[in-house]
Amino acid sequence: MASTSPSAARESAIQWINKLKSYRAPSLSRSSFELAVTIIPFVAIWAAAVWVSSFSFLLALPICILGGGFLVRMFLIQHDCSHFSFFKSRRANMWTGRVLGVFTLTPFDAWQRSHLIHHGEHGNLDARGVGDIYTLTVDEYNAKTRWGRLMYRLYRSPAVLFGIGPIFIFLFHHRLPIGGMTKGVRYWMSTMLTNVALLAVMIGGTWMLGWLPFLMTYLVMACVAAIGGVWLFYVQHQFETTTWENTEDWQVHDAALYGSSHYVLPPVLRWLTANIGIHHVHHLYSRIPFYHLPKVLKDHPPLAEIQKITLWESFATVKLKLWDVKNKRLVSFRDAKALSAA
Repeated sequence: MASTSPSAARESAIQWINKLKSYRAPSLSRSSFELAVTIIPFVAIWAAAVWVSSFSFLLALPICILGGGFLVRMFLIQHDCSHFSFFKSRRANMWTGRVLGVFTLTPFDAWQRSHLIHHGEHGNLDARGVGDIYTLTVDEYNAKTRWGRLMYRLYRSPAVLFGIGPIFIFLFHHRLPIGGMTKGVRYWMSTMLTNVALLAVMIGGTWMLGWLPFLMTYLVMACVAAIGGVWLFYVQHQFETTTWENTEDWQVHDAALYGSSHYVLPPVLRWLTANIGIHHVHHLYSRIPFYHLPKVLKDHPPLAEIQKITLWESFATVKLKLWDVKNKRLVSFRDAKALSAA
């Protein structure tokens, strides 16, 4: 269960803004290094998986899983680029994000739009539905028809949320600018050009290495990365003491800090996920490069205790499905039923 220190909980999130400004400047050498130690191993791992798969695809599977981890890291660098925090140059951020988007199966401009909306409206009950995991309140769920409740239960089931859903989103949904077709040609072009570049990579790779080893190893890595990425996003916002308010009571900075978790991961996973577990600080000040986030916690210990959740504790969040407006917490279907009966 996420925890918040009493002293930190009383402090308005906006008071932290000035304290965090000094961490926002990216370093060209550090960013270039982080990019290199992500892309080069990923390519080497992919090559190893292709080679091993020519003998046994089963033996190649663990290599592909490791490659999926590096693909997650690549996506999170792309994520920093979407906030213009990875490089000082806006152009460098945009084009780095676009190139990485070919390999992460994510059209950069289109995804950036929905993600920035998520940052700007997270925790607002009246602005749900863009760039988030859709969450009903207990009353909204009870007001639905039996069919509507069944569909919501299906959507929130682990098989869909952490299996079918991520694979569908990254392999198929991102191939069309769904939701962005009326927002301008930029998002359409972002999606179509990403698809063209992806197709070129796939044709070139299959021509040189054969379709089965090249495509199969990549598909496994992509599926692993998609599932891992959605799990991270889920844990970062779907925990018991997260924050949701209606517009009149909603405050963007408080929602950022107290509606996002500090997901404490083992060192290896923390590196592969580019410190995204320090999500409450990232949401509060998204211009901070991911490699500066640990220093923020080191310099400001109270922040490390806000909405803290461990790897083991995170597994219990899977049962949380509905927002209890009265008690201001996420609850399970069983808890919601008890609340309704009471």
